[in-house]
Amino acid sequence: MTLKELKIGRYGTVEKVTAQGMLRRRLFDLGITPGTEIYLRKVAPLGDPLEITLRGYELSIRKSEADNIIIKTI
Repeated sequence: MTLKELKIGRYGTVEKVTAQGMLRRRLFDLGITPGTEIYLRKVAPLGDPLEITLRGYELSIRKSEADNIIIKTI
């Protein structure tokens, strides 16, 4: 399952980041690394972006970026 498919109010753990190049580096710099717990707080009215909580802070990412994050639900 990808982060894009996670339901609002659910937790997941990052298993793998499938992005390559600069996007992969950006996601890692933001703290989205394997083993990180992510909580999907809300989704914008038109579906993009997603607001997530991880490592004690809130972050908004695009659905296209979230599609590169493989998670396991908790």
